[in-house]
Amino acid sequence: MPVFTATLKHSGTTNGVRYEKGMSVQVVSQTTSNPLTVNGGKPVIDAFMRMYGIDIKKAGLVSSAYVEVR
Repeated sequence: MPVFTATLKHSGTTNGVRYEKGMSVQVVSQTTSNPLTVNGGKPVIDAFMRMYGIDIKKAGLVSSAYVEVR
């Protein structure tokens, strides 16, 4: 199973959610597809909630413009 690293590209506060550039999480995927594009980015959203307690969906960050996935 592939392991992806999702990293925030920018810092800021949106909809009351504070986030910092460089925050990153690891996501284990069942497929080789980008986890940001699978199931509405749920694996990445859940990983940021577990690791940092932030809701990147509420902040509107579930996009390759804000999150780099490797």
